[in-house]
Amino acid sequence: MRIYISADMEGVTGLVEADDVQPGGRDYERGRLMMAEDVNAAVRGAVAAGATEITVNDAHGPMRNLLPGSLHPAVRLIRGKPKQMGMLEGLTPEHDAVICVGYHARAGALGVLSHSFMGHEIEDIWLDGRPVGEIGLAHATAAALGVPVAALTGDDRACSEMTEWDGSVTTVAVKYARDRFAADLRPAGEARTAIEEAVTARLAAPLTTPPTVPDPSTLTVRWQSASVVSTLLGIPGVTSTDSRTVRAQGALPSLYRLFGVWMRVAASLTNQPPYC
Repeated sequence: MRIYISADMEGVTGLVEADDVQPGGRDYERGRLMMAEDVNAAVRGAVAAGATEITVNDAHGPMRNLLPGSLHPAVRLIRGKPKQMGMLEGLTPEHDAVICVGYHARAGALGVLSHSFMGHEIEDIWLDGRPVGEIGLAHATAAALGVPVAALTGDDRACSEMTEWDGSVTTVAVKYARDRFAADLRPAGEARTAIEEAVTARLAAPLTTPPTVPDPSTLTVRWQSASVVSTLLGIPGVTSTDSRTVRAQGALPSLYRLFGVWMRVAASLTNQPPYC
């Protein structure tokens, strides 16, 4: 059994604010170790369920958060950037399941460190008219590759978002949002045990067939800055619905890769920190 883990950071056990998850933050070094422990809990669960190959993609920010020496010896780590497929770099149809560790709710939701990919620069995203964030877009892209999302860990709002998108996915809430930068935390040991046991149970059971994804799909993104939109309109196939909203049609996962190009363009124009 080949398992793919996409590891974000905002939804990791114990982390609640930017200084926990941004390089240079006063608690970042502690945060990256907490991230590794959540990932290791998922890895132990996968190994117990019979996984023979486990790929972990460091999917947060600079994508150099996980220290190779801090990870379970069974892990093959994808680290650094740029990555053409970003948070899903290395995912292929040969994988049997995806596990999302440390995920967070989309922009506008009152979840811990909630946003969609780029802090406040991205205000809203829709996939085929449905509001979506990192959770839904990852799920849909994995489904287009024929790989089911088996489990997700994060705060309770991230878990609810995943359940609304696909109720068959097992979720583990490691903290409960009180506000965007405050949470009621589960004890770390309890949270990691819950992750490990949930992953083992889900992977030991028959995996569901991923839902059918429309082809083509339509991705619509509303940005904070009109300058981003005016620049993105230079990309063939990109159209605008107003001065701050662009859309494009295409097949996933190619559309996901195109969205990554949009974000790199936006980052070059705005240089805005997240969580403002």
